[in-house]
Amino acid sequence: MTTIKKKIVAVVDDDPAIRKSLHGLLSRFGYAVYTYESAEAFLDVARTSSANCLVIDIQLGDISGIELGRELAAAGLRFPIVFMTNLDDDAIEEQATQLGCVAYLHKPFSADALIEAVVKAIG
Repeated sequence: MTTIKKKIVAVVDDDPAIRKSLHGLLSRFGYAVYTYESAEAFLDVARTSSANCLVIDIQLGDISGIELGRELAAAGLRFPIVFMTNLDDDAIEEQATQLGCVAYLHKPFSADALIEAVVKAIG
């Protein structure tokens, strides 16, 4: 009997309501979802993470989502990243693009937009 392994999405957002909402949405679409309340929390497990995709808020606590992306890249850890933000800042969007993000979603975004971005990221 063949076991189908669920694709894993890690969500990094400092807002508990957003983490809960995204966990529920992504779970309904069949993803295994792990949530992290800060960049530091994800960095603590990044080397052993099996995440197939990261969904990261730009505005986090001490370390921004962009900085998290930079730290992961500097450590040689490559994850497809979907950034999300409520900021309308072209400079930050450019930084995200330079990091190779798969999608850059402006809050509020539709469930379809998120799922489409995750599918694109995972392939």
